[in-house]
Amino acid sequence: MTLLQQYAEVAGSDAVEHLRQLAGLLQGARVVHVNTTAWGGGVAEILTPLIPLSRELGLDASWEVFEGAADFFACTKLMHNAVQGMRVAPDERGLHVYEDYNARNAERLRSVLEDADFVFIHDPQPAALISHLPRRRGSWIWRCHIDASHPDPRVWRYLHEHVATYDASVFSLPTFVRPLPHPSYVIPPAIDPLSDKNRALADEEIRGVCSGMGLDPNRPLVVQISRFDRFKDPVGVIKAYRLAKGFVPGLQLVLAGGGAADDPEGAEVLHEVRGAAGDDPDIHVAELPPRDDVTVNALQRSADIVVQKSVREGFGLTVAEGLWKGRPVIGGDTGGIRLQLTNYHTGFLVNSPEGAALRIRYLMHNRDQRLEMGAKAREFTRRSFLLTRQLREYLTLMVALRSGAGERISLG
Repeated sequence: MTLLQQYAEVAGSDAVEHLRQLAGLLQGARVVHVNTTAWGGGVAEILTPLIPLSRELGLDASWEVFEGAADFFACTKLMHNAVQGMRVAPDERGLHVYEDYNARNAERLRSVLEDADFVFIHDPQPAALISHLPRRRGSWIWRCHIDASHPDPRVWRYLHEHVATYDASVFSLPTFVRPLPHPSYVIPPAIDPLSDKNRALADEEIRGVCSGMGLDPNRPLVVQISRFDRFKDPVGVIKAYRLAKGFVPGLQLVLAGGGAADDPEGAEVLHEVRGAAGDDPDIHVAELPPRDDVTVNALQRSADIVVQKSVREGFGLTVAEGLWKGRPVIGGDTGGIRLQLTNYHTGFLVNSPEGAALRIRYLMHNRDQRLEMGAKAREFTRRSFLLTRQLREYLTLMVALRSGAGERISLG
């Protein structure tokens, strides 16, 4: 069975036929994606299946990983936080490091990027590559995956100098779009239903993971899967668990995730989480190795409720993952989580540990409602947040850029 046939079985034959029609207008186009890590985080998760699926559709697609060291990632973590609204900024030395690594990578990737028909640059880290490649011939798209609705003005002014020279930008939500002198498009991310993280699992696989973590299958379970990042508010999840536990006998909590190669703060946050968990035997804090996707899948399928209590979130792929498993999700009322959760339908939006605790209590005491919301959640995700939809919109964008269309794209 071909890759396209496998996606047709999950997403529907119409979804795959739309991909074929659009790709037919782009046959042989050289498409290059650039980001800063091959594992960890949502961008790498999206690109891992996106590249082979693009190739099967007849595109010459490839993925390049930007090379950086600790000083570069320390600077870009500040940039990342600043774009998401924190009042922080790299100093002059940090910006020099940023420019230097972008110049080095531009030289290393020159032949690949200058000859491409379409180049997708993901997030702020490699955004300055374009400034070092004046002979580029294709269309360059800056793909911003983070919440840019209220960036620190100093950092945005600096990034704007680079991003303004692109041919187009892509944001995850309309509220994230920044004023730029080129067309900006809104394309939410999506999950891969065929990946180890999202495929169906046998019962014995699920039981094996839970047994290995010391979980009791007969007691209620709340799970948050995410990088150990302060914006994900794992300490707030522990507070919510403690508030809810008195009303939900036997409640268990799992906080599981790993780091990303381009995030230097993960170890520090993990230490804070373990400190907050203390010696409570029903709080399970797990640092997962890279690509331990079956464990993530099993934990989400074992959960009665999936939580993603972020205080800032570009999209939140873990929300879509939980919904795809037929679980209601309690998520922070922010960013792309708002796009995925509707109160009493696919989950609940909350603004505090107290609010999260209240929703945990409600769902645990209303089993029929919980199961009904889970069924709605899966169907909503099938229609809205699978990889085939995201690739369709990327293909549409490339067709528009090649044909000279403006900001509004119409296919008919």
